[in-house]
Amino acid sequence: MPDATEVMTDDVSVPRPVGASLEEWLTTRIARYATRTLDWDALKFQADYDPKYRRSQMRYVGTGGTGIEDDENTVPAEHFTFSTMVLPAGCEGPLHIHRDVEEVFFILKGSKIKLMFHTEDKSEQWETHLGERDLISVPAGLYRGLVNEGQEEALMCVMLGAKIPATPTYPDDHPVSKLKR
Repeated sequence: MPDATEVMTDDVSVPRPVGASLEEWLTTRIARYATRTLDWDALKFQADYDPKYRRSQMRYVGTGGTGIEDDENTVPAEHFTFSTMVLPAGCEGPLHIHRDVEEVFFILKGSKIKLMFHTEDKSEQWETHLGERDLISVPAGLYRGLVNEGQEEALMCVMLGAKIPATPTYPDDHPVSKLKR
């Protein structure tokens, strides 16, 4: 694609490739399910340590916060990232923190997803369960983790509020914090 230019549309500046038709431009902004693949390796370093951390990511907008630097099969992120995650029954996403961005979880499939939260100094803790079509928006600077306590895999949308979010960190006393990516 040629270099981008700013195109004004109803007082909104939109980056549009120079010389691209509307169809050419918008076609680059489509991510079809048929061209996505589940990436079980994005967080494999955790699953190699303990199989309970096994989960996969399917990227749609940007690469998310898993540390994947590039995926040319995604829509370029401008203001947020969007992916789906498969969390097998009994598996978990370990406690982690995004200090720079809000993170949203929307449960598409799965009835018993436990989410745990605590402040950085651990002075406050809270947990809740989400089911199908439930959503939680987790503010930046709060530790969060999730466990699939159901009998079947869970499928969720995960959105992070930045074009390139910083890679999350883990509590110092969590075994995952010592692992190399």
